[in-house]
Amino acid sequence: MTKKRLNRVIRTYSIILVGSIVGFVVRWFSGKFSLEFNVILFVTSLILISVTWEFLTFVNRRLNLVLPFEKNIPKRVLVQLVIGAVFALIVRYGIYKFGEPNLDFPLDSMFIASTWVLYVLATLGLNAIFFLDYFIDRWKESIRMTERLEKEKTQVQFDNLKNQLNPHFLFNALTSLNSLITENQQLASQFLQHMSKVYRYVLQNKDKNFVSLQTELDFIRNYVFLVETRFGGALKIKFDISSTKNDQAIVPVTLQILIENAIKHNVIDQDRPLHIDIFSSGDYLVISNNLQKRTTLETSNKLGLENLKSLYAFLTERPVIIEELENRFNVKVPLI
Repeated sequence: MTKKRLNRVIRTYSIILVGSIVGFVVRWFSGKFSLEFNVILFVTSLILISVTWEFLTFVNRRLNLVLPFEKNIPKRVLVQLVIGAVFALIVRYGIYKFGEPNLDFPLDSMFIASTWVLYVLATLGLNAIFFLDYFIDRWKESIRMTERLEKEKTQVQFDNLKNQLNPHFLFNALTSLNSLITENQQLASQFLQHMSKVYRYVLQNKDKNFVSLQTELDFIRNYVFLVETRFGGALKIKFDISSTKNDQAIVPVTLQILIENAIKHNVIDQDRPLHIDIFSSGDYLVISNNLQKRTTLETSNKLGLENLKSLYAFLTERPVIIEELENRFNVKVPLI
């Protein structure tokens, strides 16, 4: 017996026991029946309800195979209720035929009539437990399925975002490399080495959900070399991250996406340099830049940060925090 079914049986029998005890106490204090009769009725009720429960459990399991809810819910419910009601009437008839004639005193006709109804209602109540359990399980499963599909959708959107950034970054990097080859061959060689390390990292970690912060920082410093070389003194990126955070996790290329986002949305020139600060704050990694918005954006779909927020929402309870202040733009990414 599985733990789930065991808990369900314990819960059901507890209800049965409490109900029987309450019925026993009510009958005893009413003074209508003798103590001996109440005890016999109490024990008989427990036995009958236990047998009924096991029979209905068997019926429920069999119907799950031959007439599952998924096939036809109304028909399944009706068949199970009818089987339960017929079983209850058979049991009640057996008591009426072979049990009640052996009593030393006559039973009230109203009491006899009510028990026929109560037996049927009891099976309806027990069957309701099975129905409720099924629909609660399906409800929970639908929630899990919705969350899984939403996560997969978000992951696809995030992957698409990374794939969009890579060609865009590659074009700019190759353009810069072409200029360096004629102007400074030594720097061009260094540029190419860092560029290969960036793409090696992307290829090695593109299917991973997490990497350590230290791994991401080792990668991003190669990326920073490329973009700082491309923009010269117009772009400055500084790091101030506590070494105690290095073993915490982050989604791969998160920093590349956020740096690229800052570059894409802000003016960068020698007179108006873009400063990006990356630092730790509690269990967050903060990426902050001075705000100098571009007036036009050709390639932005404005979904990058939203996809990043959605992805992290499935990975941690702490949200990605986006703050646009008067002079600064901050993105706070939870470390996992």
